[in-house]
Amino acid sequence: MVSQFVSTHIVGLLGDLDFEFPKGTHAIGRLDKDSEGLLLLTTDKRVTRLLFLDSKPHLRTYLVMVQNEITPETFKKLKEGIPIKIKEGETYIAKPTAIEIIKNPTELYPFAADHREIYSHTWLLITLTEGKYRQVRKMVLAARHRCQRLVRLSISDIRLNDLQPGKVKELDEKSFYNLLGIVF
Repeated sequence: MVSQFVSTHIVGLLGDLDFEFPKGTHAIGRLDKDSEGLLLLTTDKRVTRLLFLDSKPHLRTYLVMVQNEITPETFKKLKEGIPIKIKEGETYIAKPTAIEIIKNPTELYPFAADHREIYSHTWLLITLTEGKYRQVRKMVLAARHRCQRLVRLSISDIRLNDLQPGKVKELDEKSFYNLLGIVF
């Protein structure tokens, strides 16, 4: 599904979920159609600005399955920052706040089981403070690895945990802002 309520394309939409969303609900930090995981929704239009344009960085963590095994040299490149192309061909050095190789992701994240694991692959846990368009996918591709699966696990202190795909968990306003580290 896509991270929106309306589309001119025939795709799964947020409104298709079994949940009565309040009027004016919108996504914060969208996921592309090939990604999965935590998606924040709110009716407060200030949250996007406060979360992504604030001077205080807000961490976002992703579990990423890439094609083939990552060599120590490639891992070092990703860790130190790798050039990617962003809008209008501009080069940007994408440097994660944290990155690690996860040997047995299903021990920590049972949903990580994937039928493609029979092929050579590497699971990475990548944490960023910035969020350029398709940044994680561009980072691993620049390191010559194709992203096979991308799951957003958290934004600040709001975590996916055991929330199942297509399910919604409501947070009260105070908890929501506290977990995001937003102060008005």
